[in-house]
Amino acid sequence: MKKIEAIIRKSKFDEVKKALHDTEVNFFSYWDVTGVGNEKQGHVYRGVSYSTSDIQRRYLSIVVSDEFVEKTVKVILETAKTGTVGDGKIFVTPVDEAYRIRTGEKGTDSLN
Repeated sequence: MKKIEAIIRKSKFDEVKKALHDTEVNFFSYWDVTGVGNEKQGHVYRGVSYSTSDIQRRYLSIVVSDEFVEKTVKVILETAKTGTVGDGKIFVTPVDEAYRIRTGEKGTDSLN
């Protein structure tokens, strides 16, 4: 099992969520977050200057079985991309074990 953490633009969240559901990734958690990035250049949008390092983002936390990792990452990469600075990041880390509290199931059985 792997944990996929993605930080994406809030404006792309609905599209990413739909694409994940279409790929049979039906459970994940998300939060609204603000972060600081490497980009120091400000941008002007409708006459207002803003820093791309302080833009609101959405943080997704997804745990999938090993066979879903590549598919899940690919879907996020394709749907969250705008091609401009600030599209976000994806991190993949191993998960040693998972349990479903209600039934006591563990491992990949707890993910379905």
